Amino acid sequence: MSTHAGVHAPLVDLVLDAAHEAHEPPEARGVRRDQVRLLVSPGSAAPVDTRFDQLGAHLRGGDVLVVNTSATLPAALDGRLPDGDPVVVHVAGRLPGGVWLVEVRHPAGGASVPARLEHAVDVELLAAGHVRLLARFEDSARLWVAQVDVPTSLFEHLRAHGRPIRYRHVRDEWPVAAYQTVFAREPGSAEMPSAARPFSVELVTDLVTRGVSIAPLVLHTGVSSLEGDELPAPEPYRVPEPTAAVVNAARQRDDRVVAVGTTVVRALATVTDARGVVHPGTGWTDVVVRPDDGLPALDGLITGWHEPESTHLMMLEAVAGRDALRAAYAAAWDLGYRWHEFGDSHLILREDRSR
Repeated sequence: MSTHAGVHAPLVDLVLDAAHEAHEPPEARGVRRDQVRLLVSPGSAAPVDTRFDQLGAHLRGGDVLVVNTSATLPAALDGRLPDGDPVVVHVAGRLPGGVWLVEVRHPAGGASVPARLEHAVDVELLAAGHVRLLARFEDSARLWVAQVDVPTSLFEHLRAHGRPIRYRHVRDEWPVAAYQTVFAREPGSAEMPSAARPFSVELVTDLVTRGVSIAPLVLHTGVSSLEGDELPAPEPYRVPEPTAAVVNAARQRDDRVVAVGTTVVRALATVTDARGVVHPGTGWTDVVVRPDDGLPALDGLITGWHEPESTHLMMLEAVAGRDALRAAYAAAWDLGYRWHEFGDSHLILREDRSR
């Protein structure tokens, strides 16, 4: 797995329009969260158009779903620059040494746009406290390393004064509860680990009765608003020993391991050795999965639909292969699937392979 920056050429040739974007949670459209659409890419076979509550029909007893139990924080705070201009600070994540990654944006039409700051400044938070920008994070055009000074812990301050991060495709504000998955337990993600949002208690029950196991890990996600040539920043993760054991046992039985979300892929890639053995671990990961990475511990991935310039597509190509991924995106576009965190889903399954 690569751990250095690079430019990713778009794999998928499309330009998102409003008709292919999810502008609100499916519940606001009268659709249950587990009834969003699901495209299944079964190896080299043609994609299958179905619904997420039918997921169990495309899995089998003995399969293991690995899920992220990170909960979403209301990570957007209002502030102002030294010249008085209003800004929104997105708290993107925690770094070692007591500093934070943040993105400073200008309010725009109910959402926000990047603030192109020429140098480090102090941002006054309207609810109390300051965000002191220290330096740009590596070569990022948007992220800053910052010291955050608030009267309480930052998590408490966010719960009291923050709101969920929202981009232009989500037209209205929604409570942080709309950004939680059924697996959410440990607050820490700047944005929702959205691949798991379509799961419901009823669907989890159905999967378990079919003999599908569910194993947890934690990876706290950062922001998704990076430029097309920027790679994800380090993110804190924890893969517990029982989860590593469940994954390794499934591999030994020749059962499948399916990651629920790119966050899970990143965490597992961080702790998988060259033999495909998963080890427990904790820390910050800077691993970036690229198309030629083997991902030997994984047989599939449940994910959403990503923009053409997203570096997540490199990871999806590592699982699906270039041709199958292009076919899936073409089918999803023609079928009117919805993109983004409140949108439709994609199940990628590799060809059965000898281990």
